[in-house]
Amino acid sequence: MNEADLDMRFQGMKDAIAAMKRVVVAFSAGVDSTFVLKVAVDVLGRENVIAATSRSDSLAASEFEESKSLARSIGVEHLIVETAEFSDPNYLSNPVNRCYFCKTALYDKLVEVMKDRGFSTIINGINADDFGDFRPGIVAGDERNVLAPAADAGLSKADIRTLSQRLGLPTHDKPAAPCLSSRVQYGESITPEKLAMIDSCEAFLHGLGVVECRVRHHNNLARIEVPQAYISRLADPAVRQQVEQHFRAAGYQYITLDLTGFRSGSMNEVIAFGKRQSVQDNDSE
Repeated sequence: MNEADLDMRFQGMKDAIAAMKRVVVAFSAGVDSTFVLKVAVDVLGRENVIAATSRSDSLAASEFEESKSLARSIGVEHLIVETAEFSDPNYLSNPVNRCYFCKTALYDKLVEVMKDRGFSTIINGINADDFGDFRPGIVAGDERNVLAPAADAGLSKADIRTLSQRLGLPTHDKPAAPCLSSRVQYGESITPEKLAMIDSCEAFLHGLGVVECRVRHHNNLARIEVPQAYISRLADPAVRQQVEQHFRAAGYQYITLDLTGFRSGSMNEVIAFGKRQSVQDNDSE
């Protein structure tokens, strides 16, 4: 896509948001939702936008704190929403369509907010690339008339990063940070304790300078995914000992380093990919 095409698509997104008048943005502090939030505020004015973030054990502590910081910097009202996915046995059993139940819990709350506050529309940060992977969360949004202005304008993840940099957003080069539940193997129950283990271990790896990583949870085994360039570093005896000590203290009995390296959505390698899946399909990262 050349610059003129990108500008045209971006203007189309802004025009679509302008027609919405007053919006609630499902805001996770990721690249996409931060971009959509910033554009909504620029187009509609801060008084016509609410950034809504779920307070959940599935959201890494660092991401929750960053959501508050980003909302402040954009100058928009930030509403913390208490969701109830951890009381839903469908979610806790961790089926391949787990994300459908998580998004259902979130969007049901946002529908209440929208109606109570007199807003017209809920929007999210889904981009055009997201339809090429398992994302039943999209189905939950469709069922509740949640709109995806970036995707509808044909903006890809790369487009959003480019435009975010143009807008001066610090998230333009931020790695993806999907929910912690996406690290737990399908069929193994989700618990706050398991997610706390994952969060602690990923934060530890970040502290070692590993910018992007995943700690995949397989019962009492942690499978570490890092970019290829970091594999030899983590395998260094001194660093390996630090990692082992922290992971064992967190609760893991076995710690492995995945030699294939980091890849987003690797838990989905056990199921087939497709577009705009039904609620029987799974959401990737």
